[in-house]
Amino acid sequence: MDRRGLLVWPAAQAFLEFVGETTLILGDAIRGLFRRPFEAKETLDQMSFVGLSSVPIVSMTGFFSGAVLSLYLSKFLTQYGATPFIGGTVGLTVTREVGPVLAGIMVAARCGSAMAAQLGTMKVTEQIDALKMLSVNPSNYLVVPRILAGVIMLPMLALVCMWSGIVGGLLIAYSEGVPIATFLQSLQQFLKPEDFLKGMIKGPFFGLIVALVACQQGLRTDNGAVGVGKATTNTVVISMVLIYISNFLLAQLLFR
Repeated sequence: MDRRGLLVWPAAQAFLEFVGETTLILGDAIRGLFRRPFEAKETLDQMSFVGLSSVPIVSMTGFFSGAVLSLYLSKFLTQYGATPFIGGTVGLTVTREVGPVLAGIMVAARCGSAMAAQLGTMKVTEQIDALKMLSVNPSNYLVVPRILAGVIMLPMLALVCMWSGIVGGLLIAYSEGVPIATFLQSLQQFLKPEDFLKGMIKGPFFGLIVALVACQQGLRTDNGAVGVGKATTNTVVISMVLIYISNFLLAQLLFR
């Protein structure tokens, strides 16, 4: 094998291992949904952690993303007499792209990293083996609640991010001399309920990506504290890359 092959094979092997492990984890989690016991308390705790606790950071990032978008558009479109298009442009951009993607990225950075660190720590300290010894299914107790939390709460967070971005865009547009009535009329003209709905549809896919990657990286952790740090970093990086890729594919499908 030449030098190029020596460089390509480890990357291909790592990719195939990642795909195989995530597929097995997802399949076992799906079976776990119909397997007793169902960990209701752990699921609610994870939903609170992923959803309620993420609202402030998601709202803030959405607000300022909509604000800076409106700042650029207000200055640019006003020069060409296109002020009536500012609200619609901000609304469509925030609902279709900025809101869902930012919500997914914030959850990956905040919750995905924490999930990977928790599971990684349990793995290297042999707590997962202890669960098995106590006849507790690790998938039911650890994986299923995190996947359900991601899938259920991401659409809600995406909606929060959308509205925060629109509010931020409205306030900045008003500060730049755009009447509030003009902004709202533009929103009403160009923005439809299906834009919010299609943006929210992206949420479950992003939530599934974050939870699956976090569980996969956490459950394969080794080498002590160094391994936990590596799993945390890998979770955030891989989740963000997959969110951007899946966002492109979903945009092609939903907004064609």
